Amino acid sequence: MTVPHSPGATHRAQVVLLAGPSGSGKSRVAALSSCPQLRLDDFYLDLDHPGLPRTLGIVDWDDIASWDADGALAAIVALCSTGEARVPTYDIASSRRTGRHALDLEGAGCVVAEGLFAADLVAACRRAGVLGDALYLDRPRLLTMLLRFGRDVREHRKPVGVLLRRGVALYRAEPAIRARALALGCRPVSLREALRVVEARMHTRSS
Repeated sequence: MTVPHSPGATHRAQVVLLAGPSGSGKSRVAALSSCPQLRLDDFYLDLDHPGLPRTLGIVDWDDIASWDADGALAAIVALCSTGEARVPTYDIASSRRTGRHALDLEGAGCVVAEGLFAADLVAACRRAGVLGDALYLDRPRLLTMLLRFGRDVREHRKPVGVLLRRGVALYRAEPAIRARALALGCRPVSLREALRVVEARMHTRSS
C-alpha cells in the first residue's frame, strides 16, 4: 500500500477507522455521529475488473483483493490534509462504480472511515500522520449475522441464496476477522463506545 507523500503538510483533521464484520453496525455509528463519513465500501472494484478473487462460485467481496486500498488511503489523506476529496460512488447491487462525488469535511476535526477493510489501513494512516483512532465494533456474532441478513435482503444486495451462503461463511470466519483486526491495531468497542469516541473527535483539531 502506497502512503501519499505530502511534505510539510499540516493536517486539518484525523481519521477514525471503524472496522468490523458486515452487519456489525459500522454504518449506523457513522450515521448517528455528527462527524463526516467516508464509506470505504465505495472503493470496491467493478465486477468486471480483471483478476478479482472468487469463492463459493462468485466474486469474494470479503477478500481485500476486491478493493482499492491505495485509492481509499489517498482519499483519507486528502480529506485530512485539505478537508476535501473526490470519491467514488459504488452500487453494491450491481457491483460497480456509478460515478464520483465531492466530500467536504466543512471544518470538522475528524472523518469516520468505515468499512470491512478499515483495519487494513491502520498502519498506513499512522505512517501518514492522520490516524486519530482505530475501532473494531464488537457485537455477538449471531446478532451480527441476523442483522446483516435482514439488511442485505431489504436492500436487495445479492440473490437470497448467495446471502445465505455468505452469511454462514462470515459467521464461521468472524472470530478470525476479529483477531486479525486487533492484531492490525484496532481496539474492540461497543457501538455506544464507538459513537462516544467519534463525537469526542468531532471538534478536536489535529496539531
